[in-house]
Amino acid sequence: MNPNTNEVYLSQRSHILEEHSYNYELQDVKEPQLFRNFFDYTSIPKVAFNFRNVPMNCPEEIWITDTTFRDGQQSRSPYTENQIVDLFKMLHALGGEKGLIRQSEFFLYSDKDRKAVEMCQNLGYKFPEVTSWIRANEKDFALVKSMGIKETGILVSCSDYHIFKKMNLTRRQALDKYLGIIKTALSEGIRPRCHFEDITRADYYGFVIPFAMELKKLMDESGIPIKIRCCDTLGYGITYPGSSLPRSVQGIVYGLKHYAEIPSSLIEWHGHNDFYKAVVNASTAWLYGASSVNCSLLGIGERTGNCPLEAMVIEYASIKGTTDGMDLTVITDIARYFEKELGYRIPPQTPFVGRDFNTTRAGIHADGLLKDEEIYNIFDTETLLKRKVCVAVDSHSGLAGIAYWINGYFSLDGEDRIDKKDAIVAGIKEKVDQEYAQGRTTAMSDYELKEIMKSIDIDYYRKLKYRTQQ
Repeated sequence: MNPNTNEVYLSQRSHILEEHSYNYELQDVKEPQLFRNFFDYTSIPKVAFNFRNVPMNCPEEIWITDTTFRDGQQSRSPYTENQIVDLFKMLHALGGEKGLIRQSEFFLYSDKDRKAVEMCQNLGYKFPEVTSWIRANEKDFALVKSMGIKETGILVSCSDYHIFKKMNLTRRQALDKYLGIIKTALSEGIRPRCHFEDITRADYYGFVIPFAMELKKLMDESGIPIKIRCCDTLGYGITYPGSSLPRSVQGIVYGLKHYAEIPSSLIEWHGHNDFYKAVVNASTAWLYGASSVNCSLLGIGERTGNCPLEAMVIEYASIKGTTDGMDLTVITDIARYFEKELGYRIPPQTPFVGRDFNTTRAGIHADGLLKDEEIYNIFDTETLLKRKVCVAVDSHSGLAGIAYWINGYFSLDGEDRIDKKDAIVAGIKEKVDQEYAQGRTTAMSDYELKEIMKSIDIDYYRKLKYRTQQ
């Protein structure tokens, strides 16, 4: 970092005068900077604060990109070509006409991968755009070009953990290697997407910013946009105000915009969930200047997974105040597809997609739902996600829970709804209580509750069933 004459200029981003006092240059250190004050490895990684805050600056346009068929396939059995096409169609439907799910990323290594790419391309969708992820060699670049793919991801690890320990290079050698690879992509007319691997353990001013500034020069010279994907490879990113680099999500995004002058549209956040922070980190990246966040369906990915795509769909609607044409009901279609067609077990309490995410077992909650479901449901899940709010009947459900189950199962509305004081409700509760008094621990199934109702009043059961069928 060399002092320079203080440059004062009118910023095209903030529309006020700004000052640049320094130019950041590569620091080609002899020993790796491993941030042992944060990452000593034998204890939980530490959070440090320098009390420096950067301005929130959410771009006018933000969107989602998908890595289900790349990072998402690294922790499960590979999808078949037809399964990829089915899910790709659902991504298209979920993203809506504006293409808020902007891109989807594919491997190109195998014949199966390439066939799936071709099948998705043949659908003729504008969104999601098919992009690739390749090894940095000429053969793979030629493959990208032959398949008509316009953008490809390229791994450019940026922490000294990777540069020194994995690649056995110096920072200068790594930088020169990366720039050579990127120039090859540019010469082929391919848009590079540079995956800044392990950015939350990298020397930000000694490598990340100087590298980004070199990419800005190449972009200006070639006229071809170069995207920077900020890869929080081990989920170390944090969003606390005043937290210090290299872990500060907002600091990482702000510096790329302010110091390297990378536009928001070319900054993307890719995070992992090792510390339960994938969603909040992605949202923070949006709020502080990254236009895109990279996700996978159901968050399936390496180790603890990526940021769940369906979560960021909901976050988008929360931040922007609109779904902007996205079809949120497709989230439920995707969840059902994973469970029924792929045999994937979604943990039942998983937000938005789990079988029981809007199911209550608490009697006091069921009593509130019986009066007005808005009291205990997060939003109109039936309208937005095609998921009715449910009550699971067990030893804690009480009269209200059983009444709510009857009304829901038989679709009783308005004057037809029964009250928890109804005799049939008391009769069912008595038999349910007997089950649990004998040591039962699992919730009652719909079938069991129907059989109990039949045993108490078969005529009443038939009446409700007939009404449901009308």
